[in-house]
Amino acid sequence: MEPIAPGPAPAPPPGRTVGEVGERGVLTELTRAADPPGGTGTPVSGITVVGTGDDAAVFRSPGHTAISTDTLVEGRHFRLDLSSPWQIGARAVVQATADVAAMGARITGVVVSIAVPASTAVEAVTGINRGIVDAAADLGAVLLGGDLVAADQIVITVTALGAMDGYRPVPIGGARPGDVLAVSGPLGGSAAGLAILLSGRRDLGDDFAELVAAFRIPGPDLGQGVIAAAAGAHAMTDVSDGLIEELITMADRSGVRVAVDTDAVPRPAALGAAAAALGSDATDWVLAGGEDHQLLAAFGRADQVPSGWTVIGDVRAQPPGAAGVLIDEVLIDGVLIDGAPAGAVRGWQSFDG
Repeated sequence: MEPIAPGPAPAPPPGRTVGEVGERGVLTELTRAADPPGGTGTPVSGITVVGTGDDAAVFRSPGHTAISTDTLVEGRHFRLDLSSPWQIGARAVVQATADVAAMGARITGVVVSIAVPASTAVEAVTGINRGIVDAAADLGAVLLGGDLVAADQIVITVTALGAMDGYRPVPIGGARPGDVLAVSGPLGGSAAGLAILLSGRRDLGDDFAELVAAFRIPGPDLGQGVIAAAAGAHAMTDVSDGLIEELITMADRSGVRVAVDTDAVPRPAALGAAAAALGSDATDWVLAGGEDHQLLAAFGRADQVPSGWTVIGDVRAQPPGAAGVLIDEVLIDGVLIDGAPAGAVRGWQSFDG
């Protein structure tokens, strides 16, 4: 997905600001919102939490633990005029935990760091925190703790933890020739939702509310990561940077070539109508949009693909001197997507623009 264009300058915040209340006061409010029922030391979701207000969190892990960190930067990944603080916090959790789910782990907890200017309204910070707490709870996880610091813009970093529960980790580089490729849900909704919001057309926002919601808080079933691991998936990742980018990484890390049929890739029902209304290409959203955070996995046989997943292609041996991704069995711009010339359909690039 392209970086979000800068929005209008925010209005002066109403009520209390972080600078007026101070770090300790705001942290007290955040801790109250995150405290599990029963207080410090109460077992939650199979782990023992030692207070969110302490120097560190302590949790019990019966086996291997998966861990991943993700960061959202104001103006780059979110805008307060496009999403509410609660939505931004919830989205940060989905983004971070999807990486843990893609390893085949059950999500157990998150740790968060929030950096904000002193002029930020306290209500914005507590709203972000509440979104984080609620989204974690929806996943069966808890907020273990975190940090609050001053910065020139809002930056949210979420570290997600997950229990492997005896399953082997499912790496992105484990795809094998002969595997089938499948995704756990529809793609393109988040990119379409952002395009609708940036168009400034309120009528489209009303007509395609489901797509706007898919951008503000993606809704993948991240429990499918454990299901895929149990089914014997050889490789897995979440679709965060766009399907093509994830396919390129999987192909490169696995030393294989992958082929995908774009018509087979599931997409939201309203995607075509939204693309027509905006004069956009729905397939570009599906292939390069990103941030749907559905899971992409390689399975040894079609009968291993879990119920609800959709087969979209296959994995092939890499000919000598060749690698990359085939789309619809044809080359894009005369070459494979991997290493294609500038302008070819790709996906999110963190340092572009």
